[in-house]
Amino acid sequence: MENKTELKTVKLVNAANTEVSIVNFGAAIGSIKFYDKNQKMVNVIVSPLIEDLPSPLNKAHNQCFGASIGRYAGRITEGKFELDGKDFSLHQENGVHLHGGENGFHYKYWEFVEENHDENPSVKLKYFSKHNEEGYPGNLEVFVTYTLHEDNNLVIEYEAKTDKKTVINLTNHAYFNLNGEGSVSDHFLKINADKILEIDEKQLPTGNLNNLRGHAKDFGHNRLIGNRNLDDTFVLNSDGNELAAQLFAPLTGIKLDMSTNQPGVVVYAPEALPEDLTYQTRISEFPSICFEGQNFPDAPNFRNFPSAFLEPGEDYYNRISFKFSVKK
Repeated sequence: MENKTELKTVKLVNAANTEVSIVNFGAAIGSIKFYDKNQKMVNVIVSPLIEDLPSPLNKAHNQCFGASIGRYAGRITEGKFELDGKDFSLHQENGVHLHGGENGFHYKYWEFVEENHDENPSVKLKYFSKHNEEGYPGNLEVFVTYTLHEDNNLVIEYEAKTDKKTVINLTNHAYFNLNGEGSVSDHFLKINADKILEIDEKQLPTGNLNNLRGHAKDFGHNRLIGNRNLDDTFVLNSDGNELAAQLFAPLTGIKLDMSTNQPGVVVYAPEALPEDLTYQTRISEFPSICFEGQNFPDAPNFRNFPSAFLEPGEDYYNRISFKFSVKK
C-alpha cells in the first residue's frame, strides 16, 4: 500500500534532454534543467533541496517553493467572504488569509495518478480537499497535470470539481532564475498588461485598477528588473494563447515565455530568501522571480473582480505555460 506521506519525485525528460522534476509534496516543481547558449545545463528553479521541502524549517518560512497553491492563492481580507448570504471564516494572521491557510495545498502530499514517459512526457497528481478544510465549503477534488512538450514548453493544468458552491483560485509558485544562480537583477522583463491592482499597506487589494502607463512598474516593453522588489497583480491583456509575461537572461541566453488563461499574473520578486535553508543553487540578493497565473487576490470580496466561485457541476480549469528557448 502506498505511503501517502512518503516524499516522491517523478522526472520528465523530453527529446531535447530538458529535465523537469515534480514532487508529490505540494505537487511542486522541484527543478527544471535546460541547456543555455553555451550548452551548459542550468537549473532555472530556485528551491531548497527536494528532501528538505517537507521540513518544519521550510514550513516556518512559508515560501511555497515551486508548489501548487490552494484552495485560494493570494490574500483574502480578514480571512472572510460571503457566499449566498452565509459568512465563512478562514485562518488569518494580522487580518490576512494567505495561500489557502495554515496548511494549504502546498503542505499536502498529493497522489501520483498517471505518468507518461513517451513523447511529450507528463505526470498527473490528485488531491482531495474535504468540506470545511481550512474553513472552505465543499468537498473539492483537484488534479494537476504537468506536461513537458518537445519544444520545451512546460504546461501546467489545474482542474477541480466541488459538491458545494465554494471559492477557488489555484496557481503554481515556482521561483525562476534563468542564470541558474546569483540574482535576477540582470534579467529583462516584459508583462502584457495595461493595469495593475492597487494595494494597501497589507498587500490587500483596494478594488481599484491603476493604469500602468507612466507607472514605476510598467513592463509593457522589455525593462531591466534591477533591484526592484515586486509583489503585484498585473491585469493581463492576453487570452490563454497570447504572451502574458516574458523573462530573458543575457548571461545564459535563456528566454522564458509565460502564458495563462487566467485574468491576472502575480509577479513576485523578493529582495531576499531565507538564509537558513539549503538551496540547490547559489543565491544572492534579488535571487528569483515568480509568475503566478491566477484570478485576482480577494476576488470573493469584490464584485468588480472576476468571479472566484465554483458551483457543483462546473469545471474549474487553469492553464499555465512556461516555454523555454535560447537566444544565442
